[in-house]
Formats: sequence, C-alpha cells, structure tokens
Amino acid sequence: MKRPPFDVRIEIDGWILFFAELELIAENDERLDRLLDETAKKARERFDLKSFSSEPPAASLRKLFRAAGCDPTRYRPSSEALLRRILKGDDMPSIHPLVDISNCLSAELAAPCCVMTDGTFEPPLVFRAGKEDESYQSLRGPFRLEGKPLLCDTSGPLDCPITGNERVKVTRGTRRAWLVAYLPSDAVDAAAARGALEALVEAAPVVQIRQTAAIGS
Repeated sequence: MKRPPFDVRIEIDGWILFFAELELIAENDERLDRLLDETAKKARERFDLKSFSSEPPAASLRKLFRAAGCDPTRYRPSSEALLRRILKGDDMPSIHPLVDISNCLSAELAAPCCVMTDGTFEPPLVFRAGKEDESYQSLRGPFRLEGKPLLCDTSGPLDCPITGNERVKVTRGTRRAWLVAYLPSDAVDAAAARGALEALVEAAPVVQIRQTAAIGS
C-alpha cells in the first residue's frame, strides 16, 4: 500500500497509521441507519464486556498506550470507549455520515479512528508521545496530552486516539475529510483496514473513498 500524499513520520514503535480521504455524497440514507444497527449487533456478538480488554487488538492497544506513557485504564483508546458503550446496550451514535463511517470502522477493527476535516491541518505530520505541558481543546473539553499517543502537524497537537481535537472536527458543512485509523501493527494491518472500510462504504454508500494510504511497521 502506498504512503500518504503528504509526509508522515512515526516516532513510537508498534503502530500503523491508515489514512483514507473521504468525500460526502449523501446525507440521508436509510442504509447508513441499518449499518449503524448492524455494526452494534455484530460487536455484541463478537465481544464480551468482561473480557474485552484481553481481546486482540484491545490488549495490543493497551500495551502501546503504556509504552507511550499513558495508563489505558484511565484514558481508554476511543475504540474501547465506544465498544464498551455498545456492549452495555447503547446504540451506535448517529452524528454525521463521515463520522458515522469512521465509528463503524473503529468498532469493526476495535481500533481508534478519527476524521479530520480537509484543510484544517498542515503537513508534515508526526506521530509521537505527547510532551510535558502539551494540551488541546478536545471534543470533551481541555485535554492534557503528556505521555499519550499524539498526532501533530506544523501547528502542534492535531489528534489523539483517545479524544479528538476541536480544531479538526467534522461540522455540518464538512464535505471532505481524512480518516485516520490507529492500528496496533501486531493485531491489525492496513489491508484489513482498507477492506473493512470498503465493505462499510459498499453497505452504506454515503461517502466515496478517494484514496487510501498507510505508514508504519
């Protein structure tokens, strides 16, 4: 699989970053509603809440979080937080088609995924551990980034596979965005991520995949 169309450097071992450029083509489609329901149902059939943290790739993600300096029982990977809510009986959230497809992919891979609105970040990108005093305004308020896996651009902290950044969030008017999946390299590969994304878009063609790329071991 080719590299992204912009420079990305990974400074912490054990990760693959899978990128997909997505374009919105339909805002209202009953097939997306069905996909959200089916994704939640599949997750409940696949995972058990009590044993989830020991399942691959959840266990691999916890190991990688600890290696970066983050306690994954205090700051869960966004995929684990999503799946735990689903396993407790919550529905898959319906937010925006670009976000919904990303959340479905996250549940399918059991790996963190985010979508960053096109034009809100400036390459080159670096994936590293957060430094002392680094923080950003996350989707759930001010968030300290020290010791957490962190994606940065030329302006600083860009995204974290725990909670997203207000700077890049998808809004009502977003039509094009970059999806990023944070994959533990010993549990999920880029080809599996691409195949899963293609299957989701085929089931609910609300977005089109313009290109995909990956970097990492």
